[in-house]
Amino acid sequence: AAGGGGLGLGMGAGFASLHDPRVFNGLATADRTARGLDGLLPAAVALPDLEVLRAAAALDAAATPMQKYRQLVSLQNTDEATFYSLLQSRTAELLPILYTPNVGDACLQFGTLSPRPPGLYVSLEDRGGVAALVANWPAVDVRVAVLTDGERILGLGDQGVNGMGISAGKSMVYAACGVKPGWLLPIQVDTGTNNPTLLADPLYLGLRRARERGAAYDDLLDELVAAIQARYGPKTIIHWEDFAPRNAFRNLTRFQEKGALTYNDDIQGTAAVTVAGILGSLRIVGGSGGGGASGNLM
Repeated sequence: AAGGGGLGLGMGAGFASLHDPRVFNGLATADRTARGLDGLLPAAVALPDLEVLRAAAALDAAATPMQKYRQLVSLQNTDEATFYSLLQSRTAELLPILYTPNVGDACLQFGTLSPRPPGLYVSLEDRGGVAALVANWPAVDVRVAVLTDGERILGLGDQGVNGMGISAGKSMVYAACGVKPGWLLPIQVDTGTNNPTLLADPLYLGLRRARERGAAYDDLLDELVAAIQARYGPKTIIHWEDFAPRNAFRNLTRFQEKGALTYNDDIQGTAAVTVAGILGSLRIVGGSGGGGASGNLM
């Protein structure tokens, strides 16, 4: 209709491809005609490496870590291939921007981030329909689901739904280390927040209620893990990230007893790195760690 501004049936597929980060690869996007992209991109055709250089130039023009974070998240939301190529080519430089320490600021500013890093949001209000939410995630072969409830984000405490920055950031760490991005599913479990600043913030994105401490919390996690396993298989790793101690140990034990492949970075990851450091030190000094003058390092 005149003035309607809508797309006719069967039209707009190219425009959709232009905004699908799994398909769009900037000027390196292949099969332009088949994807309906003719006329929607400049005439120049670039190799993927040139698109990485283009993205790097835009990144280097950003002055602060948060500006760089926003630039990178924008790239992730528009062109995944270039984003992950850039991340793997400059890993040591970019991980502190996408994860610790800068991700803390990203969580604090999450309500004003646009775009935000992609992920799945599951709240108490979704109970009974969580499987439908998991079905909406576009990846068909998830191997690792990274979950947080946002209660203990780094040293910032309860950040509620803003904790998605942590789940998304840890997924980026996995990808930087060579895990296929399509295997990763960042999830924010929204069970409320006890942070009065967030509850009073009109830009806060999550449920405006106190944290659930009762059976509804466990029921939501049970339903979520079951939905993940039903779609992606029982061997999908459930990675718990930045849960407060009251739930971190309990969730880990509870789902281990259910037979899930489950892992808590803050509990098991920290312990594993500590033991690895001790064993590495023992190899350097020639000790055994079994006691005696050569073994007592602590």
